[in-house]
Amino acid sequence: MDQTAAVDAGHAAQTTAATRRDPLYASLAHARTAVGHSHARDRRGALRSLGRAEEALGKASLGDPRPAWVAFYGPAELLAMTAIVRDRIGDAADAEAASHRALAAIPQQFRRNRALATLQLALAQLHQRDVDQACATAEKVFVLMRGNALPGRMRSRLGDFYRDLTTLAPDSITAREWKDRYRSEWSQVR
Repeated sequence: MDQTAAVDAGHAAQTTAATRRDPLYASLAHARTAVGHSHARDRRGALRSLGRAEEALGKASLGDPRPAWVAFYGPAELLAMTAIVRDRIGDAADAEAASHRALAAIPQQFRRNRALATLQLALAQLHQRDVDQACATAEKVFVLMRGNALPGRMRSRLGDFYRDLTTLAPDSITAREWKDRYRSEWSQVR
């Protein structure tokens, strides 16, 4: 889906009856719209949508019964999405802070969610040129996912980290060591 279609889908979701009735659904629709805006590099739209997502989530009654498909969404997921948006619009320090807050909020048993938030933290650190810390953080993804196949989205984000690491620190010893580990891990999970 291209960026325009993602933003359009988010706007369409904001007009549904369920979204108008329940602030949790409204928050999710605004958060997904923010992600679409961030992919399109629309800083203003992304920040506006994030603000609306936070505002709506603040009004939501999180204990209300809802379908199982939306159980993933709440404060921790919004923080994780905020980290992605902030990083994509160039606010790496804010993305790092949101990642730390997301990791503090994501329950330990949600290993995949924790691994994705950890990977986003590593990307934010890398985008601040903290190569050693970023590589150390990215290593934790492999530890968290040990014994499990890496989901497609995680594999894609690891590829993003690898490409950005190659671009930002092509001669770093730490980066070379991490890339060797990445290739080794990648070959084991295919």
